[in-house]
Amino acid sequence: MAHLAALLLALLAGAQAEIPGCKIRITSKALELVKQEGLRFLEQELETITIPDLGGREGRFYYNISEVTVTELQLTSSELHFQPEQELVLQTSNSSLGLRFRRQFLYWFIYDGGYINASAQGISIRTALQLSRDATGRIKVANVSCQASVSKLYAAFGGTFRMVYEVLSSFITSGMHFLLNQQICPVIYHAGTVLLNSLLDTVPVRSSVDHLVGIDYSLLKDPVVSTSSMDMDFRGAFYPLAQGNCSLPNQAVEPQLQDEERMVYVAFSEFFFDSALDSYFQAGALQLSLVGDKVPKDLDMLLRASYFGSIVLQQTPAVLDSPLKLELRVLAPPHCTIKPSGTTISVTASVSITLVPPNQPEVQLSSMIMDARLSAKMALRGNALRVHLDLRKFRIYSNQSALESLALIPLQAPLKTMLQFGVMPLLNERLRRGVQIPLPEGMDFVREVVTNHAGFLTIGADLHFAEGLREVIEKNRRPANTVDSGAPSAPPPSTAAA
Repeated sequence: MAHLAALLLALLAGAQAEIPGCKIRITSKALELVKQEGLRFLEQELETITIPDLGGREGRFYYNISEVTVTELQLTSSELHFQPEQELVLQTSNSSLGLRFRRQFLYWFIYDGGYINASAQGISIRTALQLSRDATGRIKVANVSCQASVSKLYAAFGGTFRMVYEVLSSFITSGMHFLLNQQICPVIYHAGTVLLNSLLDTVPVRSSVDHLVGIDYSLLKDPVVSTSSMDMDFRGAFYPLAQGNCSLPNQAVEPQLQDEERMVYVAFSEFFFDSALDSYFQAGALQLSLVGDKVPKDLDMLLRASYFGSIVLQQTPAVLDSPLKLELRVLAPPHCTIKPSGTTISVTASVSITLVPPNQPEVQLSSMIMDARLSAKMALRGNALRVHLDLRKFRIYSNQSALESLALIPLQAPLKTMLQFGVMPLLNERLRRGVQIPLPEGMDFVREVVTNHAGFLTIGADLHFAEGLREVIEKNRRPANTVDSGAPSAPPPSTAAA
């Protein structure tokens, strides 16, 4: 019975799981690029190591080592790889570190001081970043484990008491050796839980697309890590800013990611685009009104000729000579259909033609229904998804009678021309900005390839660092007095090997 109950609970949880509208896969091919940028960042962090002063007494000798600074760091052999279930592991070995510190020695009343160069050899570091979803739906570095060791430390003592220093060198270098080991892991822990999380804070979770619509990129669950990739499921839903949430149910096919040849893959389902179309419809943005000079002259003349009889029946000259108004209003949220052959958007709208006499009520000449099918081409530019629309099919008909539909046939071609050259460029100009993809700031997509499937599309691309990690982190890091309640306040006990 216990096994049966567990099975039922698992099935119930699976049935209630939310379907992602957007998925992202980072493959192992991206790790070499990430490693190069990450090592550069890690070197900069380790160069800030501060080692406490080392002092004491050995027989009649009093000594003090202070002002320890890192002069050079070389991370030579390194490897970055995924580790199931949720970790990203960085290993370095046979690295070296150059040090410079001030020495002060006192023997009876004889004092000696100066600066000494030292080098740490055989530095090995293994750090694992545990990635998870936080309460806001953002990807975070939840924990950092670290193991660090320094095999040897050499110090070139000199001066008057060189022979004495050589006797004490093993004791002094052993003390510095231990202190250096203890400083590496806290620096890495801070870099992971504070600095890298400030970089991940630049990933959009809920942000506005424009003044009407926002987008929700909340993670639906923790990232899933295999030995070759990391997959992330995002809600991928647009919503009207006035409502605050998406009300459209996700009944689309769940996008699938199977390839690993490129650095990154992004998948979008039909729901992703349908929620955008529904949100703009709910916000009242899917309508267009052309009045007077805004109506193309050729179309104006054709409309006046087509409805000449209705216009002549008007009684006042003010109505006869009044401007013409053409109004398009989408009647229902458009629908996106993704097939292997391409992506289309179906739109049904009303078209009304009226006269607008000054200081008088409008005079309606005709009302019709328009069915249009738009082809949509997707592309990744920089860090944004952009869409370009083209008019593919167009049909107008009357909702009153078949006879009136026949009378509308002469308007078919000019209205289609108006849409192609008047409305479509306006739509594409508004779409030019695109929608940001949920990746950290400073990363761009290059060499993308779009592939359509049944119900979803995938875009494979390579990554490019438009800005370095250091630049992005410094630009976005919080003030020093800001406390993040979601981040650990102190590192765990160091696991540095003595």
